[in-house]
Amino acid sequence: MMVCLEMFAANSFRHPAKVAKSIRLNFTHQSLGLIAGSRSLPLLFAAQARRMGVSRIVAVAFENETDARLTQLVDEIVWLKVGQLGKMIGAFASRQVHHCVMLGQIAPKNLFDLRPDLRAMALLIRLKEKNAQTIFKAIGDELAKDNVELIEATPWLLPLMAGSGFQIGPQPTSAQMEDARFGFQIAKEISRLEIGQTVVVKDGTVLAVEGFEGTDKCLVRGGELAGKQGGAIAVKVAKADHDMRFDIPCIGPETLKTCAASGISALALETGRTLVLEQEEMNRIARSTKVAIFTLNPLTPTS
Repeated sequence: MMVCLEMFAANSFRHPAKVAKSIRLNFTHQSLGLIAGSRSLPLLFAAQARRMGVSRIVAVAFENETDARLTQLVDEIVWLKVGQLGKMIGAFASRQVHHCVMLGQIAPKNLFDLRPDLRAMALLIRLKEKNAQTIFKAIGDELAKDNVELIEATPWLLPLMAGSGFQIGPQPTSAQMEDARFGFQIAKEISRLEIGQTVVVKDGTVLAVEGFEGTDKCLVRGGELAGKQGGAIAVKVAKADHDMRFDIPCIGPETLKTCAASGISALALETGRTLVLEQEEMNRIARSTKVAIFTLNPLTPTS
């Protein structure tokens, strides 16, 4: 199910109950599966989905990855090791869960350390190209074989989506905006090439491009290369054909703390394509660290 960017923007940061009334979902989920990676997004989703009327949530969680507090927010939770694809699909199919969402992260090192079961091994052997897009799409196809549809989580997360005109922290300067517009174009190109979604720039120079190491380490590297004066700008986008079923770009307090510690003065987000988690805490950190966060329009990257 696709949700248009205009809906994202119009509903960003509205009260959950108001959003629930304003969205007409074309399906009603009595039971919903949650494939839960690390960090706070799976927890936020579970609480939000419950408020918006989902009566039963069954979660698949991963050892050494998923926050154990999720146990208190769902009806059932099944703990697995990364790579146990057959057991993951069976956890939903055996409980008559026919729709599921995928949220959170898996540490890159664990993707190499995993011990795939036979079903996961067969999936990997079939793939000629192995990147996040192809692997997650193949997982979605495997789920469908057992009558479990992988769907977008975005209808339940609209209140967290940074829409047009979103801005916290200090107002960005004209120099920061100029670097952000430059970085936006670079970030869109590297995302198209399946390299990453984040870049760090300063004075029209690309300092760091996100690769396999992830966003936080890219921010640290870019901040170091900006020198003692700092002042670099980070830009985070989504691919033009980004599949929101597999990976919703998001930032939270840890991202903002990393920016501040690395001397990055501003973080620009693509309008309607990035979740901002724990907004009250983000506001507090942005004010105290003086890191500007704002959105850029995907068509004409201006604030």
